[in-house]
Amino acid sequence: MRYTLDEMETFLAVIELGTLTAAAARLNIAKSVVSKRVSDLERALGAALFRRQAGRITPTEAADRLAERLRPALAALTAATESAAWEMDGSIPLRGMLKISAPMTFGTQHLSTLIARFAARHPELEFRIDYDDRYHDLAQEGYDLGLRIGEVQDSALIRRKLCDDRMMVCASPAYLAARGTPETPGDLADHGCIGYAHMANARFWQFSEGGRTLSPVTRTRLTVNNGEAMRELAAGGLGIAMLPGFIAQPAIDRGALVPLLSGWDTRTLPIAAVWPPIRPVPAKLRAFVDFLAGELKDGAPWRPAPSAR
Repeated sequence: MRYTLDEMETFLAVIELGTLTAAAARLNIAKSVVSKRVSDLERALGAALFRRQAGRITPTEAADRLAERLRPALAALTAATESAAWEMDGSIPLRGMLKISAPMTFGTQHLSTLIARFAARHPELEFRIDYDDRYHDLAQEGYDLGLRIGEVQDSALIRRKLCDDRMMVCASPAYLAARGTPETPGDLADHGCIGYAHMANARFWQFSEGGRTLSPVTRTRLTVNNGEAMRELAAGGLGIAMLPGFIAQPAIDRGALVPLLSGWDTRTLPIAAVWPPIRPVPAKLRAFVDFLAGELKDGAPWRPAPSAR
């Protein structure tokens, strides 16, 4: 039984992306090369990995089982070889592909700038960056690193906290002029609130007082699944929003939103880098996490300085 790393990497790309064309584009090779590598791997294994019908391919159960075991094994092999090269001589440039997953708004507004600076320092390193608000299984989907905002639910992941943010309640000046300003969380029941589709209102609209957690009754006219959309709806006068500081602060700075209920504690949002457990930690991953920690060591850069609050 003979097969190559190229065949395995190509197989995983086809599994993840769903088509030969997409895999060819990611790997920067011809579609015919992708097809041949998959066929050669099937022949070496003596098993069909894909069903082919009317120009479409779907993975077999054997393919799904193989991918589940192959991803961590291939990641470990890559990490071992890259780390060996790095440790032999720390001056060796970082190489390979760094695959990153991050929430959409945090990625576009803040992380991209940091990645650009890191990439400029390491010109031989390649990046694949996915920004969306969907939860990703980092190990199963082949990511080296994820950025998580809020408490990390997956205890199997290695975590390094980068900084803290906090939820902020805010509304537009026009809305407050028309509807009045809530003075306590309980007053939110008399206002229109903007809900977040990925979390129940009772969990999303939380405050704390004297060690007690308060979940006031809220009335949501609008519910959306993206923080930027919530911010713009609030800025348009359509209700009160609760947003992470990194989303709300720019609109507050330009006067489009006004912070509310500042005397009440809201949920803290730890911002952390997470990655699947792997030994040794790849040099590219270690270097990037250290870079992020250094850039954010003084706290969230979007938050105003204490004297400006």
